Amino acid sequence: MKQFFEIEVEQQFSAAHRLRGSGAKCENLHGHNWNVVAVVRGERLDRLGMVMDFKVLRQALLDVLEELDHRDLNALPAFEKVNPSAENIARFVYERLTRKIVARGVRLERIRVAESDGCWATYGRQG
Repeated sequence: MKQFFEIEVEQQFSAAHRLRGSGAKCENLHGHNWNVVAVVRGERLDRLGMVMDFKVLRQALLDVLEELDHRDLNALPAFEKVNPSAENIARFVYERLTRKIVARGVRLERIRVAESDGCWATYGRQG
């Protein structure tokens, strides 16, 4: 059985969106205070006994979320063809954050996004 370590950081951003084609109130422009959790996995610890410095991971996540913060998500190129649902936001953050931490010898395991309390969407990749 393989052993591993995981660390998580959580950050927030505020943004508006509308879910085109939903046929419900969510088609109207509305906003959320989004909660985002990034989970990083590593099989080894560095010389300091860490998978990755929390501060480094938190800053990388903040850099990605800066693209979304206080924006109309539907107006962003990433969401021109797909709705800015919690699921698609999780994928967006995962893809951007993966590029920022790829050289550190760790793997971004998953991103969890909540648009309201108790409602989470998760995106990750197997393998």
